[in-house]
Amino acid sequence: MLYRIKFISDEVDGFLREIKIDSDATFLELNNIILQSCSYPDDQMTSFYLCDEEWERQQQITREDMGASSADEDIYVMDEVRLSEFIEDEEQRLEYVFDPFSDRCFYLDVKEVIPGESLKSPVVLRAKGDAPQQILDLDLDPLSAITKGTKNIVPVPSDEFDEDAIYGGASFNDDDIDLEGFEISDGRPF
Repeated sequence: MLYRIKFISDEVDGFLREIKIDSDATFLELNNIILQSCSYPDDQMTSFYLCDEEWERQQQITREDMGASSADEDIYVMDEVRLSEFIEDEEQRLEYVFDPFSDRCFYLDVKEVIPGESLKSPVVLRAKGDAPQQILDLDLDPLSAITKGTKNIVPVPSDEFDEDAIYGGASFNDDDIDLEGFEISDGRPF
């Protein structure tokens, strides 16, 4: 049996990939064809999430078992799980997290289940548009982020952060506070 899977990004208009993959393939094989179709290096802790019809995340399938979950929670690892174990019908929805630092993902939708056919390796049927950048740059120059048109939250480098300018200098003295007018009311009108 084959699956025809389409995936898109909510970051880049016109980006679309469509692949065909055998139902006996592992999630790691699906991971690899996604990376290949986007020209991404294979150097991130990617993961899949099975989603319900509202795109709410359900079961996670990770690249590696990091041992961070509780003992009563099932851990699924990409190279150990076949697609057919979790994909049963058309319209099955998945998220593929390609940027684990910013939790950015592709939205996958099983468009067709093709019985009676098989493939040795997955193929890209359609590639449209450029893939989003895999890992966002944490550019520390706010002007650069504005001119590039990014929506990144730009952190202030710690060596340039002037705490005294925001919170006051080290010369703060508790005796300088005028507490008049800050009395707690007993609930009666003035």
